[in-house]
Parts: sequence; C-alpha cells; structure tokens
Amino acid sequence: MATPRTHSAAPPSLWDPVVRITHWGIAVSVLFNAALDEGGSLFHVSLGWLVMALLLLRVVWGVLGPREARFSAFPPNPVAALRHLGQLASGKVRHYPSHNPAGAMMVYAFWACLALVTVTGLVMTGGATPMQVAEEKAAVASGDWSALIKKSDGESSEAEDNSLRHTAEEVHEVVANLLLILAALHVIGVFVESRAMRRNLVAPMVLGQRRK
Repeated sequence: MATPRTHSAAPPSLWDPVVRITHWGIAVSVLFNAALDEGGSLFHVSLGWLVMALLLLRVVWGVLGPREARFSAFPPNPVAALRHLGQLASGKVRHYPSHNPAGAMMVYAFWACLALVTVTGLVMTGGATPMQVAEEKAAVASGDWSALIKKSDGESSEAEDNSLRHTAEEVHEVVANLLLILAALHVIGVFVESRAMRRNLVAPMVLGQRRK
C-alpha cells in the first residue's frame, strides 16, 4: 500500500522510452489484430509474436527499469483501487509517482489477458513462427498439402491435439474480446481522471508535457 509520501509525489512528466514503446506497440497491435486483420493470417501471427516480445520486454523492465516503471511502484491492490475510485467520484484525487491503484489493477488485468491470448495463440499455431507460417501458406498455395500434416509426438492422439486447439481457440476469442473491453475502459478512465485532476494523462506517454 502506498505511503502518504507516495500519494503526494508528482506523477511523471515523461514516461521512459521502453514504457512508451511497449505501451503504444501493444495498443496498436491489439487494435490492428481486432479491426484490420483476419485470424490465422501471417500478419496476425506476426503481430502476436510482436506483442509477446513487447510484453516480455515490459516484464523485464518492470524489474530493471526506472522507479516509476517498476512493479514495486504500482503493486496490485484491489482495496486501494476501490478507495481511489471513491476519491475520484468525490473529486478528491491523490497524485501518485506511477500508476494510481485503479490504473495498476487495469494494467495487470491487461497484461494477464495478453499473456493468455499469446499462449493460446501459440497452441493454435503449434508454436509456428511467422516465417514458418509463410512457408506453410506458400506450400499450400503451390499444391503441397503435406505442409498441413502435423506429426504426433507419441504422447497425445490427434483427437486430443484437435480438442486442445479447439479449447485454445475458444479461450483466445473470449480473451481477445475482453482485451478490447479493457482497452475501452482504460480510455474512459484516462479521460475521467484527466478531467478530475485537470491534467493531461496522455501527454506524458507521448510528448512528455503536462498540459493544464
């Protein structure tokens, strides 16, 4: 739980480059995959691998990065998050040097969903890299359907593999839709808090300036 000193500390006027790159890279990738891409396509798989790389980078940065980017600066605390929402409703919002408690809960929920989407995506594709997907599609286009034949590992039957992929597909779709809901709630939360605090919360993630 944050101390009074943490409450009174000024928020960052500029997030560091790694935080900004991972934030916007993941945001753009999720939106592109949802709105402009077809599931299973080479572009979709490529964006999935990009999201996984950005998420892993953010996890590492949460341990090694500057103070406001570390997990210790915004630990998940549901009670503190509810308290913050109550303060926001009353118009008495405290300042935090990193994510506020409600924002922190949103961040962790988003990361958890990203991890689940990534894992289920890997199960659905059999862990195929974008290059392997491209080679497979090129082979199929040339009439070589043998590229689609999956070799058994000797431990699970083809029916079990298909069942696992079907389950992963269903979970993948549900969590992908949940990601879009969380993204919408995040945008609404940023707007509401910016109005309540009379401070532009987007600028530090983009320009590094706090506009009145």
